Formats: sequence, C-alpha cells, structure tokens
Amino acid sequence: MSELIKEINKRRTFAIISHPDAGKTTLTEKLLLFGGAIHVAGAVKSNKIKKTATSDWMEIEKQRGISVATSVMGFEYDGYKINILDTPGHQDFAEDTYRTLTAVDSVIIVVDSAKGVETQTRKLMEVCRMRHTPVMIFINKMDRDGRDPFELLDELEEELQIKVRPLSWPIDSGQRFKGVYNIYQEKLDLYTPSKQTVTQSIEFKDINSSDLEKHIGETLASKLRDDIELIDGVYSELDLNQYLKGQVAPVFFGSALNNFGVKELLDCFVKIAPSPRPIEAIEREVKPEENAFTGFIFKIHANMDPNHRSCIAFVKICSGKFERNINYKHVRLNRQLKFSSPTAFMAQKKETVDEAYAGDIVGLPDTGNFKIGDTLTSGEDLHFKGLPSFSPEMFKYIENADPMKSKQLQKGIDQLMDEGVAQLFTNQFNGRKIIGTVGQLQFEVIQYRLLHEYGAQCRWEAINLYKACWIESDNKDQLNDFKKRKAQYMAVDKEGRDVFLADSNYVLMMAQQDFKDIRFHFTSEF
Repeated sequence: MSELIKEINKRRTFAIISHPDAGKTTLTEKLLLFGGAIHVAGAVKSNKIKKTATSDWMEIEKQRGISVATSVMGFEYDGYKINILDTPGHQDFAEDTYRTLTAVDSVIIVVDSAKGVETQTRKLMEVCRMRHTPVMIFINKMDRDGRDPFELLDELEEELQIKVRPLSWPIDSGQRFKGVYNIYQEKLDLYTPSKQTVTQSIEFKDINSSDLEKHIGETLASKLRDDIELIDGVYSELDLNQYLKGQVAPVFFGSALNNFGVKELLDCFVKIAPSPRPIEAIEREVKPEENAFTGFIFKIHANMDPNHRSCIAFVKICSGKFERNINYKHVRLNRQLKFSSPTAFMAQKKETVDEAYAGDIVGLPDTGNFKIGDTLTSGEDLHFKGLPSFSPEMFKYIENADPMKSKQLQKGIDQLMDEGVAQLFTNQFNGRKIIGTVGQLQFEVIQYRLLHEYGAQCRWEAINLYKACWIESDNKDQLNDFKKRKAQYMAVDKEGRDVFLADSNYVLMMAQQDFKDIRFHFTSEF
C-alpha cells in the first residue's frame, strides 16, 4: 500500500454543528483534550485560571461568548489524523457554516437533551442531506433534567428525516444520572460528576448477568434491560453502508461539560467515519488517492494576527499531496504560485507544514490572490462546484465616518467581503455601497473588525430592501429594458455581475412575471 493511500486512510475531516448553546464548542474542547492537543479545557471556571475556549479566539468571540468564524483544528488520536472544523452555531453566520460543510467528509450534530431539535439544526441537516454527508448525533447535557431518550429519538427521526440507531444508552438522567451503557463496545460506563477525571468503564458483554445490579441497583438494571430489548426490537443493527450514504445516524448520549460519553463517541467515530471521499468537479470526479495535488479555497480569514495585516485562505486538499515551495496552478488567474509558509492550525496556534494530504486543511498566506471557490492544482484545469453565496436578506448603506481613513475603510471592506462575511453591492444609480448579510449580528462584527483591525470607522444607514437576486438573460433587449426601468434598484456585486435589489416580495413577483426571459437566481452559483 503506497504512502499516499496510507496517509489518506488515516484522515478524518469533520464539522461539529448545532443550534447555539447546545454545547458544540465544549464538545470540541473535550475532543482536543483526548487528542492531547490542549491540556486545560477553556471551560475551567476557577478564578485563578481565566481561560476562554481554545477554538474561539477572535476578540469579539471572547466578549460575546459565541463562535463567529469557523475554526480549524487538527490533532492525532489512536493512529488517526483528525481535522475538526468548529462552526458558528449562531444563525447570522449560517453562510460560513454552509460553506464549511462543503469541505468535510462527515458531521457530528450536537443536540441539547432538554431542548431537542432546534431550527438551526434542521437547516444544517438539510445541507448534509443534499450532499449525502454521513452524520452522527451526540445528545448532550444528560446530567441535567431532559426529555425521555425514546422521545428524543423519535423527534430526531421526524425532524431531521433520517433513521437513527442508538450506540449508547443513558441510565437515568439529571441529578440521578448514573452513566451510559455503551452498546457499540458492550461496556458499562459509570458516571462521576467531575470535569477532570475520565469515567470508570467496565467490560459488560452480557447485560442479563446479575452483576449489573451491583453497579446500578435493581430498578435501573431492569429498566436498562427493558430499554435495550426495546432498542433491538425497534431499531435495526447499524448498517455501515447506510451510515456512509447519510441514511442512518448513530446516536450517543453524554455530557460534554463533564467529559462524559465523549470518548465513546470518538472511539466509534474514528473507526466508522469515512476517510476523504471523491469530490465532484465540473470537469470530472476527483479521487483523493490520485497522485496529482488538487484543492479548493472554502474560507478566507482576514487578520488572523492583528500585528500582521494578512489574510489566510483555507484550502481543503481534495487529492494527492501538497508540498511547501512547489509551484501550483491557480486556475482562475492561470498563474503559478508557490507557498513558502503554508500553515496548519490548532485554533490560533499555527505551525508551518512541509506537506499535507487529501482531507487536510491548510492555511495559505493570501495577499489578495484568492476568492472563495478558487481551485489550486498541479497543472490541470479543474473547477470545484458547490460553494454558493446566498441571497442576503438584510441590507444597509455603509458610509465612511472618518474622511481621513477612506483608504483603510476601502481595504477593510474588500478583505472582509473576500472572507465571505457578507456581500457588497454597488448601486448603479447613485454609486453608493450596500452591504448585504443574512443576519443582524454581522453588521456589528463588520463595524467592530473595521475599527479594531483596520482603524477605519463606518456608520450604517438604513435601506429598505426585500431581497437581492442575480439576473441573467439570453434576450439582450429585454435585459437592457429591465435595467432601464429598474435603474434605481440595479447594482453590481464584487464580480461585476448584475444584481436586482427588490424592495418587496410583490415587486419581485411582478418582475418575474413581466420579464419572462430573465432568470432570477437566489444563490450566486449558477
């Protein structure tokens, strides 16, 4: 077996997604602890050690206590190389999360045991379903009073439209939580509430043996036996092929904060989750084990280090091996580029890498060469598809609040827009700049980052718009007629494409009816 194939089979690249506050960042931390990548969890609430979560390192994230940009972290565990992408749960940053899902091979969804499935989880699951991404579910916060586990499983099946199969089962919950029975490994894991110790785990092949009573008492033992019997009756055995096709989701129970049930999830995950998979390009299917390097940019982050005004473009490697100081072709610019300091990340700590393999995520210093969706290859002309920009739903004019700093503002807007934080439209009628986002919070983040990273001050001015849609047509006369009539509502995006800014649903519907030859698009990928 070649070196390349060995390396690729070791890779597990996945994203953790959930509704805000379900415990996603906490779970990420605990996974990093097992990988030895960090030694103190950021969740330590003692007064002596004031630490914030490792994966939330932008200033505004520490202040707000939420993740606003996807963090990329890699670590080794049990002979596997694991790459985690921790995504923002907050819906205002959904677009960043959707893009991240194009760069992973599988997903872990975190669900709060008291709240069950929430809106954001549903939306993200739709993206996974569209892409047939394999999904595992971690039901978190079992040490708090939550809902009946069977009820939760029914809700998961119904709301996420996927079959489930529990691989661990809780023994009571809340104050009386005793632990879980690990169905996958046939072990009994007993719970002691503590953030530091890992649980006592007992090999337990036969659940009908009378030893069970010694550990958890009579009542719970008989309930556990009934539950397991019911599970085996209702849910079919885990079929790995179905899991890999995204048709069935294994479910684990635990408490991420107390580090319970996390190792069970991780042990099963590394065994069954897929290594990097083939990716569709417009020209052909690209297989990870091909020798030639290919990759695409799925995220750009400005100012990872405020002392150096630099952007970093994150590349998902799709095939072959990436090497430092080797020329690669930038397909859109048709230029050769080489990278002397590509980096791999452990949240903000980055180290230079000499080589990386399919499935890995590498950060490339970017001086403005990259856009989201760009392809790098060993020479072949390839275009990866599936990195949409969604039609924004909130709009504001952006104005310079400090005339002395107009250059800084311009540069800041350019870099932040390349990052895909929001979209910039220039109104063709009056030349004013309009920022479109999917959520209110992004305006605050942009304003904060322009000030703190570029020294530029902006102010927002309200504008009443309903939706932005990209338009194109083969009927040139009709297109020109439309642009004349709607002159006040015509804009161009960063790529110079025509965008119609409709001020109400009614106006948009009428436009679609009156101009039959014009195609209205609600994502920029067409």
